Amino acid sequence: MNTPAELKYTKEHEWVRISGNTAIVGITDFAQSELGDIVFVDVDTLDETLEAGEVFGSVEAVKTVSDLYLPVSGTITEFNPDLENEPELLNSDPYGKGWIIKVEMAENFDISGLLSAEQYQASIG
Repeated sequence: MNTPAELKYTKEHEWVRISGNTAIVGITDFAQSELGDIVFVDVDTLDETLEAGEVFGSVEAVKTVSDLYLPVSGTITEFNPDLENEPELLNSDPYGKGWIIKVEMAENFDISGLLSAEQYQASIG
């Protein structure tokens, strides 16, 4: 299972790449493999301010729909436009072209609750 060391993770299988006060969020390689073929990504929280742990959207696979949980508090500023026509990017490139949203993080958000790659790997076995 691919788990890039430079990213942070959640127990709900989201990853986050932090650059300044911007966070890019997606789902992990483990999550996409468990979901199977992803056919639709729904994010209806664009321009909304949410707390860490709140649902910001959902991913629909052939057999299931799974909620997406925000790993950091902040305002959702962008949805990956490529996912509208190519939701399968979550399967083929979950850490690259398959990113889901960008978030302007809340001031002074404490990222210590996020998992390292090693902690995430341990949590999924």
